[in-house]
Amino acid sequence: QRQKINFDHPDSLEFDLLIKHLHNLRTGHVIYQPTYSYLTCTRNEETIRTEPKKVVIVEGILIFTQPKLREIFDIKVFVDAEPDDRLSRVIRRDMEERGRVVEQVLKRYYETVKPMHTQFIEPTKRFADIIVPQGGNNTVAINVLTTIIKERLGLQ
Repeated sequence: QRQKINFDHPDSLEFDLLIKHLHNLRTGHVIYQPTYSYLTCTRNEETIRTEPKKVVIVEGILIFTQPKLREIFDIKVFVDAEPDDRLSRVIRRDMEERGRVVEQVLKRYYETVKPMHTQFIEPTKRFADIIVPQGGNNTVAINVLTTIIKERLGLQ
């Protein structure tokens, strides 16, 4: 039954908990991140102890859909990818890591993943301070971000 939940919709995520955790980290407190099983679509018992640091990187395709969350970030980066690249990643991930067959993956992609991307993810580009086309292949953008992070860490 839980596998039928649309986890590509912002309402399926615990943004209030993420916001609380980020505030805790900013004020010097340790947090315990929940972990999640994509096979059972439930939260695991294990958590990840996370210490506050000078730089915290938060990643997620739906994070810019939340105004309160956007306000917390010092820098907002949107990593853009071509639709074909997104589809091939979804196919590979869902088959290798989640044990799904290609028919299941394609059905889910066209019924939920792609429409949710169009409705919720693509429009949030406008909230980004930096848009990185070509993802990990964009060495110029990666070098710019690396410089910013090193500066924040006092390494420059």
